[in-house]
Amino acid sequence: MPYIRQIIEDGHPTLRKVAKKVRLEELDDPLFQQFIDDMFETMYAAPGIGLAAPQVNVGKRVFVVDLDDDDDAHGPFVVINPKFTVTEGEVESIEGCLSVPGKIGDLKRYERVVCTGIDRSGKKVEHEGTGLFGRCLQHEMDHLDGILYVDKAQNIRPAVTEAEKAALAQVEVQPEAVESEAETLSA
Repeated sequence: MPYIRQIIEDGHPTLRKVAKKVRLEELDDPLFQQFIDDMFETMYAAPGIGLAAPQVNVGKRVFVVDLDDDDDAHGPFVVINPKFTVTEGEVESIEGCLSVPGKIGDLKRYERVVCTGIDRSGKKVEHEGTGLFGRCLQHEMDHLDGILYVDKAQNIRPAVTEAEKAALAQVEVQPEAVESEAETLSA
């Protein structure tokens, strides 16, 4: 039975360490499989669209994603030992993070990425992402390298007004929904 783990916040040392590669034999460990289930449960409860192992104080190269949209390619899935094989273009966006609650910031990400790794059974997987999906893959990969979005973002700000709080809620669940909201805030 999966359970909800505590999401650690900026300032916790685990978030600033490079996560260790998962050994293939770990995939056979029922506790590791339970951990993956716990990550999904924690992500859904937050609620969020992605969660990396360091965010629940586990220094392993694992993340889960589920955009909960109409595209089955957008999750739910787990990527173990991910790496980018393609990074192209540039796009600006607004992001928030479950480990940096109450804040949003503006940053640039690659427009298109291809992420490879293995799934929970050891099978090779490949996910190509653009838009929200591509930004989510990059955000989670950063967590595995000890990087938080606030390290790359400009105009990091607390969500103070009701409009900013609404924008933050959308960012944590669906970052691209905030772009139109942000235009309204700056207009």
